[in-house]
Amino acid sequence: MRLKRKKLLLILFAFIILLSLFLLKVKEHMIDFEVNYKAGKRLRGSESLYQVEDGHFMFKYLPSSALLYLPLSFLPLNAAKAIWYFIVAFCLCSLVYFSNKILPSGEKKSVYLFILPPLILAKFFLRELHLGQINALVTMILLFMIWFLIYEKNTTSSPKDIHAGFLWGLATALKPYALIFLPYFILKKKWKSLLSGVGFLFLSLFIPAAFYGFRGNVIILKEWVSTLYRSTQALLDSQDNISIIAFFMKWTGNQNISLLLSGLVIAILAFLLLAVILIGRKIDHASILECSILLVLIPLLSPLGWDYTLLTSVLGVTIIIHNFFEYSKLWRGVLVSNFFIITFSLYDIMGRDLYARFMSWSVITINFLILIGYLIHLRFRKIC
Repeated sequence: MRLKRKKLLLILFAFIILLSLFLLKVKEHMIDFEVNYKAGKRLRGSESLYQVEDGHFMFKYLPSSALLYLPLSFLPLNAAKAIWYFIVAFCLCSLVYFSNKILPSGEKKSVYLFILPPLILAKFFLRELHLGQINALVTMILLFMIWFLIYEKNTTSSPKDIHAGFLWGLATALKPYALIFLPYFILKKKWKSLLSGVGFLFLSLFIPAAFYGFRGNVIILKEWVSTLYRSTQALLDSQDNISIIAFFMKWTGNQNISLLLSGLVIAILAFLLLAVILIGRKIDHASILECSILLVLIPLLSPLGWDYTLLTSVLGVTIIIHNFFEYSKLWRGVLVSNFFIITFSLYDIMGRDLYARFMSWSVITINFLILIGYLIHLRFRKIC
């Protein structure tokens, strides 16, 4: 009873902190949520989701993503903001919890695994709340997908693979960057997951036809493709874009050279990931490490990979911290320095000029490529 009371008090304390943060800091912001809230309103009014006059704040997701905001669009904006804020906060907490639960159950887990990853990634978590973004929800869905992929061997494989596929399809319908798992399912021969996921995604593309009609739905999908192409071209060298192609755009200023160099880096990463998968064929729960690398890669491979999307790396960071003493003393020192830069590269600490330079050099891109290297090292040593 005493332990239960402590948990309730802890939950109440967390709720009060989050509510205070919302009322004092976040309520007047959440600009990305406002864009999506407006999309939900437009969907039920059968209006175009992609309107030029919206400028930089144009809705950029698939029409199926607007369905998520449809129920919230019936509420006043501030009430909808509050609900979404607590949904995002719950998802962020779930990312930390399930990243720990996904680790093999037989291994001893330190309390630091619940403390250090959210501290290291705190600025991305807070930015997600501040903007009212959807990445935390999508990442949580992908973690559930991984959970089904690693069910114990004595569990019937068909239902879990199908469930994993449905979750992947849902995540992709909300944000297409989840397509990064498509080649992974093919390589791992997860045909049931692939088919159920593609089927769910295909269905989700046509659900908005209930609002636009079949012909109107085709038109709205074409508008999405056109909008995504135009906005991507204009934002490749944006300060907050931390993708690999943005890294080279900032350093070279030449799009053709950037495409060539980023293609080369991505090819090297693909080769290394293939090696990781091949080495892992005889390792139990190999999918945990492999999927954690794919999650880190999401914002790095997405042409519009914004820095706050790096919260997808929470599973990878948890795995690295869990295996911290498997690295040599020298490399532990490098790792701590890398984490230090990630944690404290804050506008409020660095100031406007230094922070602008830090982001224009895409240092954070290098930080997370280094983390991928640490994850790959664990597989090459067959630790996990």
